[in-house]
Amino acid sequence: MDTERLRKLLEDVSRGDLGIDAALERLRVLPYEDVSGFALLDNHRALRRGFPEVILAEGKTPDQVSQIFQRLAAHNDRVLATRVSPEMYQAIREQLPEAVYHPVGRMLIVDRSKEEKKPGVVVATGGTSDIPVAEEAAMTAELMGNCVDRIYDVGISGLHRLLSKQEQIQKARVIVAVAGMEGALASVIAGLVAVPVIAVPTSTGYGASFHGLAALLAMLNSCANGVAVVNIDNGFGAGYLAGTINLLK
Repeated sequence: MDTERLRKLLEDVSRGDLGIDAALERLRVLPYEDVSGFALLDNHRALRRGFPEVILAEGKTPDQVSQIFQRLAAHNDRVLATRVSPEMYQAIREQLPEAVYHPVGRMLIVDRSKEEKKPGVVVATGGTSDIPVAEEAAMTAELMGNCVDRIYDVGISGLHRLLSKQEQIQKARVIVAVAGMEGALASVIAGLVAVPVIAVPTSTGYGASFHGLAALLAMLNSCANGVAVVNIDNGFGAGYLAGTINLLK
């Protein structure tokens, strides 16, 4: 339940449209809500952080994801689940037709928010293979209330591709650089701009890339200033951080 819904609840009580017992029942689930004994939903998250609790679907059953998603949708205008399989989406869509599934980023989203989105976030990838992680970042930032400009397949093996996007890059307030292999994209971008760059190493690459470890270490050792690094394949974390930075006044 967000601040606006809490305000409306109090107004309904003051007007007599909602009884005290009914109001208490709604308020009862504000701290957290027990879902069938396998999840405790943090219904205060949106009040504390400005964005509701997000579901990591990976490792959960389709039924668990469905129940959690539906309960969050009952209390929030925006709901996000990451790493969602097609089977999980099938379990949800009949109960919640408004939920939209994005198979590339493996995201399940409900967005009833009417707020105007703020421009300023750019998400760039080194290669096409990095797009699933990049989409996880981009859609997270969008759901938080940001406009996202996507610049895909601009890796340093063809540096002219990145340089041709200079106008878009220079307008950004924060940039997410998603790359596997040697992970050099973040350093190159950070050397061109005066805004924060969030580096996302991906697990794409051949043997000695060690499933993204080589890119992670390269990004952590970047000689460019202003680079923050998230975990391997953590598009959600990068998108959340980028969205938070861009929404700062």
